[in-house]
Amino acid sequence: MAHVPLNPIGNERDTFLDEQEVERNGAFIAELKATLTARRDEVAAGWGEKYQQRVHAKDKLTARERVELLKDDASDIFEVGTFVNYGRKFDAGGKELASPGAGVVTCFIKVEGRWVVAIANDNTVASGSWWPETSEKIQRAQQMALRLGIPAIYLVDCSGLFLPEQSKSFPGATGAGHIFKMNALLSDKGVPQIAGVFGDCIAGGGYMPIISDRVFMTEQAYMVIAGAALIKGAKSQKLTSLGIGGPEVHVHQSGCADVRVPDDEHCIAAIRAEVAKTASSAAEYRRGGVASAQPRYESTELNELFPSDHRTYYDVREVIARLVDRSTFWELMPDKGKDMITGVARINGLYCGIIANVQGPINDPNNPGKVRPGGILYRDGIAKISEFSRSCNSDGIPIVWLQDISGFDIGTDAEARGLLGYGSNLIYSNSTNDVPMFTILLRKASGAGYYAMAGLPYDPVVQLSTTIARQSVMEGRTLAIAAFNTKLDDNFEIVANSDEERDAIAKGMAATEKRIEGDMCPYKAASQRDTDDIISPDEIRPWLSCLIEASYQAQSNRRVKNSRIWSMHDIAALHGDA
Repeated sequence: MAHVPLNPIGNERDTFLDEQEVERNGAFIAELKATLTARRDEVAAGWGEKYQQRVHAKDKLTARERVELLKDDASDIFEVGTFVNYGRKFDAGGKELASPGAGVVTCFIKVEGRWVVAIANDNTVASGSWWPETSEKIQRAQQMALRLGIPAIYLVDCSGLFLPEQSKSFPGATGAGHIFKMNALLSDKGVPQIAGVFGDCIAGGGYMPIISDRVFMTEQAYMVIAGAALIKGAKSQKLTSLGIGGPEVHVHQSGCADVRVPDDEHCIAAIRAEVAKTASSAAEYRRGGVASAQPRYESTELNELFPSDHRTYYDVREVIARLVDRSTFWELMPDKGKDMITGVARINGLYCGIIANVQGPINDPNNPGKVRPGGILYRDGIAKISEFSRSCNSDGIPIVWLQDISGFDIGTDAEARGLLGYGSNLIYSNSTNDVPMFTILLRKASGAGYYAMAGLPYDPVVQLSTTIARQSVMEGRTLAIAAFNTKLDDNFEIVANSDEERDAIAKGMAATEKRIEGDMCPYKAASQRDTDDIISPDEIRPWLSCLIEASYQAQSNRRVKNSRIWSMHDIAALHGDA
């Protein structure tokens, strides 16, 4: 029973795509990837070279330089929340300002062989101020650390709230103060928190590092509830913020910090040394002697699998074959609910469950000889992924959701077959799962199907959107039909009393469709924090390698069963898959 029958999946690319399709699909994704790279560079620049030079003139490093120095040399940086506030402008006394990345860098990096979540105030953007959405972005990163049980590292250089927009970031359930509650929750669960204070640390910025297990302060750093500028008579008393709350005060008098260090470089070195003292990763133990291996088919080929027309289908099994180790996969219940794929694979040498939507026509089990469209949740498929999701949770296996969903089945037959009840069952399963879940929006993320497939409202640890992802209640054309339904006949043709009325309805539908198509842009979703980040298809496997390993890093904070006692084997036996 301990044997997990991982079987080959996938085919050589030229067996299912011709040369013209490869070239056409590749060019489509390449253009989107170029845009993604340019926009990432735009955010990474902060407020630009002039502000980077200001930081360097103070003998300090920028936030991104600190992250680069903190991480292991071989570690990539997996940034989340890159595009929060992208395209937005904020009022600063009649002047409009941008806040690239909401003025904070949040990312997964490896430090001393351990995955951590790093949170670094961008000191090139209004001295690391907190803008609208900054606190929510920080809390999202803290939540990721809490869910995975991996260290949270704070690189603090924050001058407090961006005051002209304080009403959008101070109050509310997820306002700036909620960061400190997250600090407390992490501490309560024993998740290591380590803070380096590098400069300004005012008001909320002053509170942020205090609950950390270790606090390091550079000679330029200070932590104050209120700076000298707000203290009456400060000038005549020759008070400075550094004198009020610098390392001399907080390391040697108040005890609010632990160690003073000369500069940024020494502070980063001290943080790395502290991370080295935390529990080592359990991932190697959980691999059980099986090394990580690349897929048989190159992951870079993912950039050539997706057609430019979102209505054209692709084979999701070929996607899986380019994500999993050795391109091997144990598919469970393959003869049931064929609109869905469920199974187990290794990614980075570690087991994970995979749930994916099948695209294209599939045989209709209720009407022999007929087909129905894929990318839709039907009753049997819903029951299948509910059972699989629960089994992954029972067995302690992280779940990867590969989502490309148009919604639920609709119509009289679907309602009579109890689709609502089956959907509720799935939602319950996903809402009560304890295992880490990671959702990749491959393409469509529509309607209640987006929720049922572990969309962001159902608390995946991370949700990523590819550059072709489309989030919406329904597609633009479909929504236009719904909005103008009273003006259409049963064939969705316009019913009008005059040519003028017909033209007005047609223009209204076209405008609605265009607006909805614009709203479905992944950058808009990322700007509003409706997805955690945007990636190119060829980046899915590196991301999953990071996230799956991070899932197994923490020890004893969640149930992980060995494969001899998996519920999966019971499923296989009962469904004839063993």
